[in-house]
Amino acid sequence: MEHYVGLDVSLKLTAICIVDRTGKIEREGVVASDPETIAAFIKSHAPHVTRVGLEAGATSTWLWTELNKLGLPVICIDARHAKAALKLQINKSDRNDAVGIARIMQCGWYKEVRVKDLDSHAIKALLVSRALLVKIKRDIENQVRGLLKNLGLVIGQAKMNVFAVRAAELADARPELAGAVEPLLKAREAIERQIADLDRKVMRLARNVAQVRQFMTAPGVGLITALAFLRRSMTPLASGGREASEPMSD
Repeated sequence: MEHYVGLDVSLKLTAICIVDRTGKIEREGVVASDPETIAAFIKSHAPHVTRVGLEAGATSTWLWTELNKLGLPVICIDARHAKAALKLQINKSDRNDAVGIARIMQCGWYKEVRVKDLDSHAIKALLVSRALLVKIKRDIENQVRGLLKNLGLVIGQAKMNVFAVRAAELADARPELAGAVEPLLKAREAIERQIADLDRKVMRLARNVAQVRQFMTAPGVGLITALAFLRRSMTPLASGGREASEPMSD
């Protein structure tokens, strides 16, 4: 007998619903949001499972990857599609959402989304962390410029270490500002060191990947852009429109 499974996943618990080929509920349950626990429940109550569905979300990449390793035909579905179907239900709950997802699997009315492999997510984590630190550094510099400009002190164009030296010189001339500017400059220096460390990791990664080096032969393409292209061009483990970890936009 064919079975279709819907998973409504939260951080701690996952509601599971199993339906047959007609959409009749065969089994329901709530288990810990752990791939092995979920797989054990499904295999014990739905030995002939055809499709297992879960919505795209924060933990879907991890669950999708692990459940696939455990031999389950899991499909990550577009959360917007699922939302459109599930909102037709009178009462919204984890249990009812699991039932709705199971019936979406049974009737085939879903849009599968792309799930990248873990190497792709490792590259993304590296690039996102670096981008965040660069933004924080820029925000600190803008804050220092603003504090000094209020008293008629202009740093002007200053790159690399020139910014810190120039800002410190101007702050020393106004003791009332030194107490505010000095901590910001120290924080900027610490962030600069972390950015440099991430840059070294990016460089090592680029040296070990032939495709990145090939991207960089194009005019104007540097390390960061090449790695971003590499992440996007990696063969997805499941095809579809958006990435599974992408947030929904209304």
